[in-house]
Formats: sequence, structure tokens, C-alpha cells
Amino acid sequence: MRPWRESLGLIERHVSFKRRAVHAGDTVQTAGDAFGYLHLVHFGAIKTMVVTACGCQQVTGLHLMGDWVGFDGIATGYSACDGYAMDTSEVWTVCYAVLLQTAERVPELAHVLHIALGSQLAHHHKWRIAKVTLPVDARLANFLCSWVQALALRDLRTDNIRLLLTRAEIGNYLGMTLETVSRSFSRLAEIGLIAFDDKGRRHFAIPDIDAM
Repeated sequence: MRPWRESLGLIERHVSFKRRAVHAGDTVQTAGDAFGYLHLVHFGAIKTMVVTACGCQQVTGLHLMGDWVGFDGIATGYSACDGYAMDTSEVWTVCYAVLLQTAERVPELAHVLHIALGSQLAHHHKWRIAKVTLPVDARLANFLCSWVQALALRDLRTDNIRLLLTRAEIGNYLGMTLETVSRSFSRLAEIGLIAFDDKGRRHFAIPDIDAM
């Protein structure tokens, strides 16, 4: 069983949780709040953001079905980032103390939690390397491939993908300007690595993921 699916199944069977529907722009967690809960994405997509020292917002993470939001608060006791729904979504909010108690008697739950935490750390490490080493077109291509692969892993549609982030947010996440993101999208489309399905260029497909 895939880890994300196993997480949802184990939580549903063994842990009490609060089911919450959220819509695009709704808050899932707020930076600075006392930490006590984790949020598991049942469906939809959540983005996390922090406010930098200069007062700018920085996108720090994107979370899909089966991903956890809130690990950032474990070390300090306070949520380090804001979490917002990017689309109509449902999150399961779980008390962290109860989760730990349950994991002591359900080893499978402890195992998937460790995998989830390790996967987030590995993804963040990979993203930081890509951000500082890849040229801009390759950086965007890498981001789009990762997004499509994450959708495919969850058996979600990959032939007509709707961008849930604005061009500015993508640039913010990848360390690129809005203009650079737009030009990179155009270059990738010109050489056939992506195909837009609408005039607004919000829906696209990747004809050949290996070529990308």
C-alpha cells in the first residue's frame, strides 16, 4: 500500500480526528499559534507560507492527498508557517499528543509517520538544491514534472492539469520573477514539452514526461 493511502487508512481506523472542509484561500493553520495538532490532507491541495524578515510572503510547501501539514511546529511548540487551501479540500485535524499515544500501540502508524516526515525533509532538500543549481527553464520543468508525478502517485488526473498556483506564486516558490516564469512557460510550450489546453493557460498537459 502507498504511504499516503496507508496514513489515511490508519488514522481513520485508530485515531479520532476533526474532519474539516476548506475552500480556496481558507486558513488551515496560522504561524505563531501554539502547536498541538497536525493536519492530514484527505483531498485537495494545501500550500504553506512564511513571512520573511523583510515582510514578504514566501511559499514553502505544497501538500496533496495524504500529506501532513504542521510538522514545522514540533520542534518549537509554535506553528512556523501559515497554511492555506489552494482548492476545495478536506483536512483531518489530529491532536499530536493523541497521535503519539496511539503510535505507541500501533507500530504501523509510527512507521508511516516516520516515512511522512522523512519524505518531507527529502523533498525540501531536493527542492533547495534545484532552486540554487538549475537554470530557470529546467527549474520550472522540474517543478511541473514533480507536480505531475505527485498527482499520478495518487491516481489523480494528469492529462489535463489545472495550475493551482498563480505565475507569481510559482516564481516565489522557485526563486524566479513573474516575467521569467511566463517566459519559461512560453519556451517549454514552443518546444512541445508542455501543451496548454485553454487561452488563459491555466490548464496544461505534459505530452512526454520522459522528454520533459
